Parts: sequence; structure tokens; C-alpha cells
Amino acid sequence: MQPPRSEPAILAAQIQSEQPLPAVDRWNPPFSGDMDLRIARDGTWYHEGAPFQREALVRLFASILRRDEDGYHYLVTPVEKWRIRVDDAPFLAVRLDVAGAGANQSLIFTTNVGDTVVAGPDHPLTVEYRVPGGEPAPYVHVRGGLRALLSRAVFLELVESGEERPTPTGRDYGVWSQGQFFNLGRLDDDD
Repeated sequence: MQPPRSEPAILAAQIQSEQPLPAVDRWNPPFSGDMDLRIARDGTWYHEGAPFQREALVRLFASILRRDEDGYHYLVTPVEKWRIRVDDAPFLAVRLDVAGAGANQSLIFTTNVGDTVVAGPDHPLTVEYRVPGGEPAPYVHVRGGLRALLSRAVFLELVESGEERPTPTGRDYGVWSQGQFFNLGRLDDDD
């Protein structure tokens, strides 16, 4: 059972109290090579084929992760830059809290590595349909070039709080957060 939804002031205080992350975007060490580290679509981290057993180690590595313009993910320190494999997104959104209602609501996502972001201009929600009419792949931007795939449970909860919005070419279905409407998909006119 989910805990009761938090008030906006409490959530804002929680988000602001998080420890700052290392400035990996300012570090430019030379490429060190490929590391046998993979992040699976379900958010599990593997090293040399074995899943990580310590959550603290996953959180540490997540804090020095970045995605460069070449599309690859790297673990970066001031002196090393190791390329790793990411099956989809490096993080998984595992919790959704909603503060407020309608266009004034805020959608707060928590990832499997402890990041908390509020969907809005700096953290947009996107939904990709890789095959027309196929299953959606919903994401929220976390930081830098990194995003989190919404777990199925989180996406279903998000859809429940959505609404229809007419457009000049039909009807869209989406959600509001921080005054911005995020389109989750197009509705058929046959509904």
C-alpha cells in the first residue's frame, strides 16, 4: 500500500534537501575504455554478468553517470571515463506522488536510485511508441542526458490522473505538471 500523498511544501523540502551530485558534466578526462557493466531495462545493474548486490554501490555509480552527445553512457571521475552499456534508460521511476490538482498539480517521480524530480519544463515527460499502435515507453528526464523509464505501475497510476484535450486534428490524452501539459498519446476518434 502506498503512503498518503505528501503536501507540496513537504515534497519541495525533501527534494531540496538532497545531497548535491558530483559535477560530472564539467569533468573531461580521456576515454579509459569499455567496462563490463550493464544497466538492464528493469533498472538492475550488472558487472561481468552478475547483478550488483549492494544498493549503496549502485547509487554511488549512478551519481557519476552521464550520457554524452555520442549517445553512450559513461561513468566519469575527474581522471577516468568508462563506457558502459544501458539497455534502455539508466534509471527506473518506481514511485509517483501527486501534489495539487488539474493544471496546478505537480507530478513527483522517485527513481530506483533515489533521485526525485518534478515533471515540468526542466524534467519533461515523454512517451515513445516504437511500433505504431504498440506498447508505450514513458520516460521522465532526470538530469543531464539521463532519463528514467516509468515502471508499469507508475505509468498506470499516471494514466489514471490524465485527461482528454481537444486539438485541431483530434484528441490527445495527457497529464498536467507545473502548468505544463504532457501528451501521453493520441485518442482514436472511434472511441
